[in-house]
Amino acid sequence: MINRKKIRNLHANLGYFYVGLIISFALSGIFMNHRQTWHPDKYTIARKEITLTQPIDAASINEDFVAGLVKKQGIDDKVKRHTVRKGELRISCSNCDIDIDLKTGKGEITEFIKTPVVGHIMDLHKNISVWWIYYSDIFGISLIVIAVTGLMMKSPSPAVKKKIWLLPISGLLFPLLFMLVLSTI
Repeated sequence: MINRKKIRNLHANLGYFYVGLIISFALSGIFMNHRQTWHPDKYTIARKEITLTQPIDAASINEDFVAGLVKKQGIDDKVKRHTVRKGELRISCSNCDIDIDLKTGKGEITEFIKTPVVGHIMDLHKNISVWWIYYSDIFGISLIVIAVTGLMMKSPSPAVKKKIWLLPISGLLFPLLFMLVLSTI
């Protein structure tokens, strides 16, 4: 026999303990979903237009070229990555982004700092320290316990009991079907 009072207490205690982290993780996930169009972790502090003296050949772009270009612009920052897309070179550094049109040599340097609070919340999804991974695993298991105990807190009426499992099963199947449909597009 299920002791509903103990289940309710476990559910409530875990829920109250993790409510702040649940909200933070939810916000972090939303921010991460939109990081390509809106940079919620970066607060722009300065923009500077630049013009290179000669056009850049896309075939000559490599890590050494990018490092030299960044240095020539007087930027003392770590280069994280670079991409060439649609005739434009994008260099992402720790504290700035550089965008340059390969044909014209015109571009822009955007300097930024981490947005207070929002930038740190986004780090919840990006942090890879061993201790944070263990804590996140415990958090994930706790979310499963919260979900299962929530289902067990109240006994549904016999008429509803047969249908009630359709909702959690649908909730499990929906993201799987969604991903299958997206993978075929």
